[in-house]
Amino acid sequence: MSRDHVPSAERPADNAETPFLRLLARGAPAEAYEQPVLLARAEGRPAARVAALEEAKLLALRVRSEMEGRRRREAELSALFETAHDLAGLRDLDAVLRAIVQRARSLLGTDVAYLSLHDEAEGDTYMRVTEGSVAARFQQLRLGMGEGLGGLVAQTARPYVTDDYFKDDRFQHTRAIDAGVRDEGLVAILGVPLMIGRHVIGVLFAADRRARIFEREQIALLGSFAALAAAAIDTANRLLETRSALDRLGRANEIIRDRSGVIERASEVHDRLAELVLRGGGVHDVAAAVSEVLDGPVEFTGTDTAPGAALQASRAEGHAVRHGRDWVAAVTAGGELLGALVLGGHPGLDPVDQRTLERAAMVTSLLLLARRSAAEAEQRVRGELLDDLLDARDRDPRLLRERASRLHADLDAVHVVLAARLDTTAADADREADARRRLWSAASHLAATGHGLAAARDGGTVLLLPLGPDETATDLARRTAGQLGTAVHEAVTVGASAPLEALAAHPEAVAAAYEEGQRCLEALRLLGRAGDGAAAEDFGFLGLLLAGDRDISGFVGRTIGRVVAYDQQRGTDLLRTLDAYFACGMSPARTKEDLHVHVNTVAQRLERVGRLLGEDWQSPARVLEIQLALRLHRLSTVAPH
Repeated sequence: MSRDHVPSAERPADNAETPFLRLLARGAPAEAYEQPVLLARAEGRPAARVAALEEAKLLALRVRSEMEGRRRREAELSALFETAHDLAGLRDLDAVLRAIVQRARSLLGTDVAYLSLHDEAEGDTYMRVTEGSVAARFQQLRLGMGEGLGGLVAQTARPYVTDDYFKDDRFQHTRAIDAGVRDEGLVAILGVPLMIGRHVIGVLFAADRRARIFEREQIALLGSFAALAAAAIDTANRLLETRSALDRLGRANEIIRDRSGVIERASEVHDRLAELVLRGGGVHDVAAAVSEVLDGPVEFTGTDTAPGAALQASRAEGHAVRHGRDWVAAVTAGGELLGALVLGGHPGLDPVDQRTLERAAMVTSLLLLARRSAAEAEQRVRGELLDDLLDARDRDPRLLRERASRLHADLDAVHVVLAARLDTTAADADREADARRRLWSAASHLAATGHGLAAARDGGTVLLLPLGPDETATDLARRTAGQLGTAVHEAVTVGASAPLEALAAHPEAVAAAYEEGQRCLEALRLLGRAGDGAAAEDFGFLGLLLAGDRDISGFVGRTIGRVVAYDQQRGTDLLRTLDAYFACGMSPARTKEDLHVHVNTVAQRLERVGRLLGEDWQSPARVLEIQLALRLHRLSTVAPH
């Protein structure tokens, strides 16, 4: 009999995670994860067992959700690569467009997907490819510029989405279009433009027959498919133009022979790029492969080092452009400029080789997006672990250590909690949100490279970083403020907690430490020290007000500890002399009367105090701290009644 059929009373004791691991292993649906908990309750298992199963269920569902998200992203990237492969080997434009529409519908999970193209002669757009459509009138629709959602997309060259077409008055409704949409039963529609350079040549749609909210990632994905569709159409048009030119010149056979080598090189580039993608190559590997094929140096450069005017022209036109003796192809994704591929020393470039450079730029953008997605996933996991520590949701030390270990963090090391915030306020909400995202990204990078954790919180970021050898919390706070400020090019203020130990065993300490760091941060801002970093120990007796645990003994020790130790070791009376000295208004003559000793004795004792506390011990700031420390020491040594 298999284990799954052994009655629960006869099974050996399982860990709470075991049944959920089996469910994960066989890819069970989400509702199946309730069964172990329900069974335990039905069998009257102890409450602790049921609670452990509940906790394990939540963790398993989180893992399942993350796995599903990864599978979905892999499917999206796979579909984009497959479509790019179809595009590179373009033979039948209709077949490629049908594949794009089919894959867009499948990945977005919509009822219908369709593509319309601009008719230059008529000045409107017409349906070219549909998938999932059942209404003949809908399949024959023509949309004038500005009419319907598609006409608005074509007119503005921007994506538009509506969750209820007939209730949306942002675009012009016409009787013919509304009738076609009603015949098809569509409710929610998303449309993105097909662009060649600055020109809109059509619109790619995804639509549902029920109300639906399209997520930002889905809009970006449909935009990627639209870019591939536009590239396919552009390639087909260029091929058509080439064939027409061959016919006019009457040298078709000769030119085809000349082009065969170039096409073979393009095919070779495609195969090599596909191989690089499959084996996990990087952007510099792509540049090296294209460099060999085009017989010239190709480099990937960032937006700050690429030729500015050529980069913007390539981005606007969607093609590689000439810059002196070089060629520049912008690397973009969803309208975002990521960098450029620069081919050096080729003032004259064959059109097919130019297209090869452009396709290499497209593959580079996909690799950068994939790398960014992986980095964002790791950032989310680091943020989730720190959120759990701050909220004390997960109190199992073993699980906390395991989760931290997977992120190369050691919760048994000494850590400091740091609260970081930008000091400037942006002119509008969008710029402020962008500044916060840049701060969060810089903090995440700092945490990843420093074996720590980071999370966005309270309009800033919170970091949990290990304390280095011979490093204080103040040192770490100032170093972090400098690194974050350099990364975001703005002043970043950082407040630090006191060092923490054994976080896995005491996760509740993280929340208190974060509050302490926030208080230090606010103190810095009130003192006009924006862009600096500090810990509670830097504020003298004010540190008592900032410290989460009110470290009175630590403050007394730092302030007059050497005097206390001197009295205890030698049996002297320096503390009593200090008390009397301050009580007598810092007058040695009145102090000797109060103590009934000679004035020289008072002077000798005060000289000894100066050697122990430093020459500035009678400065106003030090006097205030010393008197407070004396008062706290006296209160802490009074025996209770």
